[in-house]
Amino acid sequence: MNPQVKAVEYAVRGPIVLKAGEIELELQRGIKKPFTEVIRANIGDAQAMGQQPITFLRQVMALCTYPNLLDSPSFPEDAKKRARHILQACGGNSLGSYSASQGVNCIREDVAAYITRRDGGVPADPDNIYLTTGASDGISTILKILVSGGGKSRTGVMIPIPQYPLYSAVISELDAIQVNYYLDEENCWALNVNELRRALREAKDHSDPKVLCIINPGNPTGQVQSRKCIEDVIHFAWEEKLFLLADEVYQDNVYSPDCRFHSFKKVLYEMGPEYSSNVELASFHSTSKGYMGECGYRGGYMEVINLHPEIKGQLVKLLSVRLCPPVSGQAAMDIVVNPPVPGEESFEQFSREKESVLGNLAKKAKLTEDMFNQVPGIQCNPLQGAMYAFPRIFIPAKAVEAAQAHKMAPDMFYCMKLLEETGICVVPGSGFGQREGTYHFRMTILPPVEKLKTVLQKVKDFHIKFLEKYA
Repeated sequence: MNPQVKAVEYAVRGPIVLKAGEIELELQRGIKKPFTEVIRANIGDAQAMGQQPITFLRQVMALCTYPNLLDSPSFPEDAKKRARHILQACGGNSLGSYSASQGVNCIREDVAAYITRRDGGVPADPDNIYLTTGASDGISTILKILVSGGGKSRTGVMIPIPQYPLYSAVISELDAIQVNYYLDEENCWALNVNELRRALREAKDHSDPKVLCIINPGNPTGQVQSRKCIEDVIHFAWEEKLFLLADEVYQDNVYSPDCRFHSFKKVLYEMGPEYSSNVELASFHSTSKGYMGECGYRGGYMEVINLHPEIKGQLVKLLSVRLCPPVSGQAAMDIVVNPPVPGEESFEQFSREKESVLGNLAKKAKLTEDMFNQVPGIQCNPLQGAMYAFPRIFIPAKAVEAAQAHKMAPDMFYCMKLLEETGICVVPGSGFGQREGTYHFRMTILPPVEKLKTVLQKVKDFHIKFLEKYA
């Protein structure tokens, strides 16, 4: 079989999750464990963790899926207006028809209007918007376009460490060269341009670095980049002629009062035409995260700017091969970018629900940081954004030896023990990348507050016992 497929690894749904599935089956068969349920804190799946869907989004989706409901008095007029707007642009007025490969035209126009509003009037062209099957589909499609060459001229793709393992997986699949740059854990996972320079310089010996990936807010690290940092990164990309990939799916998830989300597109334009006309940039958003948590709809978009017209043609051709993204996912994306506005009847309820979700996440981010930092041998940076904690854990030498005897990475050994003894499923830091000699795990903060407190207490108790056992 294709050796590149065998090389692909995806830690978020890796061996630890398979083990969690086995334990769940054992619990169902009545096999006694020291716990009654497996808590899957390994993945940012909001609604699986009990987050309620946003009413307005589901109302519009129901109307789009079953248009007979448009006559029902149970639905507000602004929801019906959105549904008609979407359905009129679909073949046969139905979500069940194919759309254009780039996505439904009116939805791309709504995305462009949303970006323009978000970025304080910086214009967005619907022709640069591509609707995608979640952000992941857009990221892998762009990387397919950009990877070329062989030997030392094979494309190098710069990714942050720790990273979201989609990047390493796609790089493996495409047989591209992974170029690691390390985020600064001692400085709240900041991105340092000198580290980008080091990574690029070393990569030039064995590859042709062409692409720089940024995740902001960070996954798994939760940091939110300052405007100055984004300017520095854009200047570096301009200087080195790198294609920028800005993964901005957590743009609504910013909790720290000292932080603000700045889009790469907005900062690029504000740096002036020398940059805004030359730096190639693809930025990504999704229905899966934010306050929406609609992972299953697989809705997303990418905005690609400064792409050469011929390359643009090739991109559309590549997207045509997969016909179109799910039209229901496109409709969900439309509601995210075109929500109720002041004066519409759903506005108050929508605002209340949105603020409730984001307010809860902010509380849980602080709770998680505070509780982890009370545990000897665990250090956790502030969770400025996104929906994960990535604490650093101390693993004693004896535990490292035990892990080697089991042919496991030390943090995989730790996470397996945590799962077997508490039922809590988290992902070892080795699945995301980390500096040698440091160990971490990634855990989502999505469970309801009371359940999250239980999870954190169980991790604390486990960690103290683990240290005693292997001291």
